[in-house]
Amino acid sequence: MNQRVLVADDHPLLLRGLEDLLGATPGIDVVGVTGSGVRALGLIRDLRPEIAVLDLMMPDLGGMAILRTVQERGWPVRVVFLSATMSGRQVAEALSLGVSGLLLKDFAAETLVNCLREVGKGERWLPEEMVARARQERGNDPGRALATLTPREREISELVCRGYSNKAIAAAVGSTEGTVSIHLHHVYRKLGISSRTTLATLFVRHQAEQE
Repeated sequence: MNQRVLVADDHPLLLRGLEDLLGATPGIDVVGVTGSGVRALGLIRDLRPEIAVLDLMMPDLGGMAILRTVQERGWPVRVVFLSATMSGRQVAEALSLGVSGLLLKDFAAETLVNCLREVGKGERWLPEEMVARARQERGNDPGRALATLTPREREISELVCRGYSNKAIAAAVGSTEGTVSIHLHHVYRKLGISSRTTLATLFVRHQAEQE
C-alpha cells in the first residue's frame, strides 16, 4: 500500500523539486503540496496523510508549531522536518515532540526517499550528527537559559515546578489562566522545551548547581 505524503515548504523551487521527486517514486502518493504552514495544518487535518514533510521555518506557521498541534490533537501523522540549518535547541525540542525524521535541505533530494521509506515502516530517521547537537544543548548550563526569562516568567516557572496548575498560578499571581498559558508558551520557546516536566528538571539542575 502506498504511503500518502504531504509536503510543505515556502521555497517554490524546492517544493516543486520535491513534488517531482516523490511523484516519480513507487510506493509514494503525494496527496498535497503547499508553501503555507497554515495551509499545511489544514491539509493534515482534512487529508490525514501518513507522513508530512514540513519546512521547519515558514513565515506564517513553522513546522515546530504544526508538530505541537499534531501531537495535541492526536492526529496519526508522522512528521519529517526539512531545514537549511537546525540548532541543538531546535533538534532537542523536535525530538521531545516525537518528530519522526530530520533532514537538511542540502541533502533532501538524495536522502528524502530513503527517509520516507524508513519512517513509513515506523522507524525514525535521525542523523547522528544532528542528535549530537541536541545532546550538547541538553548538557549546557541551565542557568544561562533561565537568565533569559523575565521576572514574571520566572515566577510562573517556579510555581509550575512546585506543582501548581495554571488555574492555581493565575490565582497566586493575580492574573488569568489565559495569560499564564501565554507566559508559559514564551518560557517554552525561550528554553527550547515543550513540557512542565522538562521545565522542572531545568530548575532542579540549576538549583543543585547553585548549592
